[in-house]
Amino acid sequence: MSGTSRRRLLQTVGMTLAASTVASRALAGFTEAVRYPDTAVRALDPSFSKYIVFFAAIEQLYSGGMRYTEGPVYFGDGRYLLWTDIPNNRIMKWEESTGAVTVFREPANYANGLTRDRRGRLVTAEHGRKVTRTEYDGSITVLMDSFEGKPLNSPNDVVVASDESVWFTDPPFGIAGNYSGVRAKSELPNNVYRLDPATGRATVAASDVKAPNGLCFSPDESKLYIVDSGSRPVTVRVYDVAADRMSLSNGRVHFTCGEGEAPDGIRCDMDGNVWAAYGAVNVGWDGVLVINPEGKAIGHIGLPERAANLCFGGPKRNRLFMVTGRALYSLYVNAQGVPGS
Repeated sequence: MSGTSRRRLLQTVGMTLAASTVASRALAGFTEAVRYPDTAVRALDPSFSKYIVFFAAIEQLYSGGMRYTEGPVYFGDGRYLLWTDIPNNRIMKWEESTGAVTVFREPANYANGLTRDRRGRLVTAEHGRKVTRTEYDGSITVLMDSFEGKPLNSPNDVVVASDESVWFTDPPFGIAGNYSGVRAKSELPNNVYRLDPATGRATVAASDVKAPNGLCFSPDESKLYIVDSGSRPVTVRVYDVAADRMSLSNGRVHFTCGEGEAPDGIRCDMDGNVWAAYGAVNVGWDGVLVINPEGKAIGHIGLPERAANLCFGGPKRNRLFMVTGRALYSLYVNAQGVPGS
């Protein structure tokens, strides 16, 4: 759905942004909803209504002292969430049972995206030009830091497929300046890579994305979605994944954002919807945009500032964790994230 048609949809259901509760909450900063249902959780299409939990509201779990957060990942076995604070060069930890927040790792090589492999180990995309894995004993293994003899740009986001292959985006965002990395010259194209950690063999999975950002697999791993932050307007692309999980084909645009709007991190639920951390220059669009498998925007979760990334967690993978520039939020939804999301 185009940005124009999406706005027309909102007009037809009477959701004028200038008068919306979401917009006023965004201007005033976050305040928890005082009654159910939370008006910041909106169905843009009737099909999204089934994912809204009537007696659930957006919760702010933590804020303060962070400059720009990214990469949440949930550890069910430990009941905690990790996320990154890139400019402060650290990984943060939130305990689900107590709400306590501590620093998990500092320095963290300007870590950005986080995920877990199928053995439960932390895999990290680092603006410090590496993709690493944290072993059970806490030691760190460098999975990849170069391609064909040249250093990576600044690995941004990462996912692990069921065959243990590691897929990550490598735009130059982290080396463009000294705020979320160390300024350096880019020596490689902005590729999306597939890495076999068992053999160390890496291949270019996609080279036609101008500035690859967030990525996620569909529930059956037959499709890979990739945010192209360099296209104008910004788009979410989709590729067919080969049956052997070795390559991609048939790249095409899945969703086109409105002018001044952009997704960042993305995750899929078990119905194949893409939940996109979303930001916009237009008041009222910061938060999460939900896009169905046909490429239509069907739902929105309003937050006070643009969302950078998100993940599903909780014992049933039905709690959506969202990080914005300077805070961590959550919302229970009637959807379940795909394993590893």
